[in-house]
Amino acid sequence: MALGVAGLGCEDALVHLLNYVWPNIFETSPHVINAVMEAIEGMRVALGAAVILNYCLQGLFHPARKVREVYWKIYNSLYIGSQDALVAAYPVLEDVENNIFSRPELVMFI
Repeated sequence: MALGVAGLGCEDALVHLLNYVWPNIFETSPHVINAVMEAIEGMRVALGAAVILNYCLQGLFHPARKVREVYWKIYNSLYIGSQDALVAAYPVLEDVENNIFSRPELVMFI
């Protein structure tokens, strides 16, 4: 359903639908897990990777291992599906002595 309305100005409705799908990421049934992952992939295509990354960042470093595993599974799927789109959504970090985190090409483009 998300792929059919992508680009037609229905982003608010898709975010609303994603808010109903997202709590089901912790289900244990394999059929539900596959359906939820497919729904999130469809939302990634329709809404963009940055929106899904914002949902995903909250659980990547959760104290509970079971929660982290689910969120990392979603993040890995997101990374495989749209690596290039995630670069613009990553946070801006300050350079440290030996490490350079700046991306001047991206800043010039934006």
